[in-house]
Amino acid sequence: MRPPGRAPLAGATAEPVVRALVDVSADGLAVLDEDGRFAEVNAAGHRILGLGDDALRGHPSPFEAGRARPSSDVRRQTEWQGGDGRWQRLEYRISALPDGRAAVWFTDITETLREQERLSAITRAAASVADSGSLSATLDAVAREVWRTANISAVQIMTIEHPRDELRVVGMAGFGDTTGFTERLSECRRLGADVRFIDALQQRQAVVVLHRKRVIMNDPRWLPLKQIMSEPDWDGFVSMPLVVRGSVLGVINAYYVPGDDPGPSSLAFLSAMADHAAVAIETASLLAQTRSRAQMEERRKLARDLHDSVVQQLFSMGMQARALRSRLDRTREGGPDVREGVEEMVGLARNALADLRGLVFELHPLDLADRGLVDAVRSYAAGVEARSGLVVEVHADDGLELDLGVDVEEDLYRIVQEALHNVVKHARAARADVAFGRSGRDGGGVTVRITDDGTGATADAGSGENLGLVSMRERAERWRGGLVAGGKPGGGWAVEVALPATSSR
Repeated sequence: MRPPGRAPLAGATAEPVVRALVDVSADGLAVLDEDGRFAEVNAAGHRILGLGDDALRGHPSPFEAGRARPSSDVRRQTEWQGGDGRWQRLEYRISALPDGRAAVWFTDITETLREQERLSAITRAAASVADSGSLSATLDAVAREVWRTANISAVQIMTIEHPRDELRVVGMAGFGDTTGFTERLSECRRLGADVRFIDALQQRQAVVVLHRKRVIMNDPRWLPLKQIMSEPDWDGFVSMPLVVRGSVLGVINAYYVPGDDPGPSSLAFLSAMADHAAVAIETASLLAQTRSRAQMEERRKLARDLHDSVVQQLFSMGMQARALRSRLDRTREGGPDVREGVEEMVGLARNALADLRGLVFELHPLDLADRGLVDAVRSYAAGVEARSGLVVEVHADDGLELDLGVDVEEDLYRIVQEALHNVVKHARAARADVAFGRSGRDGGGVTVRITDDGTGATADAGSGENLGLVSMRERAERWRGGLVAGGKPGGGWAVEVALPATSSR
């Protein structure tokens, strides 16, 4: 590294050895002139800095030459924009030379710092999965941790059951105003836009697309989303699938800053964060199932207690009232007021007993594991007809066999139960129909549609959704399904629930 015309740093015999050590060093070594500009740089230094000898010689260095001492072990950090435009974080030591110049050792620690950031993000994401009681809050936290890493501009976490289905954005960071994002993306798909995260869902592996933003901005099929997608400063794109126990639950979409393409370390980090997101989704589903089982057991206990105590007492009250009425009829005792009071007591006992028996039946349905969902609903429908006079027809496709699991069938049963209860109480209908069917491209999903010929009204229709409708929707969403309800064009009301194929596994 001795410039022409200068005396060797060591003896003449030592110079070839020093030169060889400088050339084979994996770290950057440089000599700065009195003004802090590059005078000489070894081969490793050229690779780290991304510039050749002609470009570097005389170029101002990022190192603080004014702080050089004759001998220093102090490590400092600085930033450098390389020849490819990327910003790097360099660690260096600098020592003053006797001739007024300075010697510098330096290395690129950009990826090391990013690895530390990623490990910290993974740790925080794991804590959020363990501690948060809200799935949306957990996935928002995971998205933020990914976004905080230095080379990612924006992040989305999406859940989707099938590439042709609608999606849900359950975590997002780095974007501006995303109002209507889901609807806009659906419109882009209808226009035929090339949505690359679909490939990640289908192939169950990461999809990496460099220079993706310019393609989206120049494609008219992406027009509905251009405003949202233009705001983050990004270029490359990675979609990482969320896979747990062999099922793909969704994707993490990461948008990389310009000039910083995703490398192996970044992909490994995204894969780890995708695992955390998938575990969070699966954990939320398992917790919902656990709560559902606990609620079912509590309902069964309540049904048994009601049947063994209150039902029997009401039955005894009815028997006593009828016996009193018979006695009054035989003895002609009591006046009209007494007889009227006894008749009223008989009627009240009869009606209360009928209502309570219906409540017990609803709390403790037939054994779904033995009877099956369709048969259980038919039995319940027959009971509704007998108690209310509403005609209820249950329809199922020929050969339809539902193998959904007891927990899923229990929630579908409750949805049907609540829907028919609303018909009896509020619709003033003469007839209701319950139809079971398959859905999805492979027929793995299930739909249940409950319709009536009533007034098209539900409880509290003027003040938002009633509690029963909210409960039905929550039961459907528990299995990543959906529920819609509303008036029919020809009159009456319709409730339709659709569960995806993955809910039946």
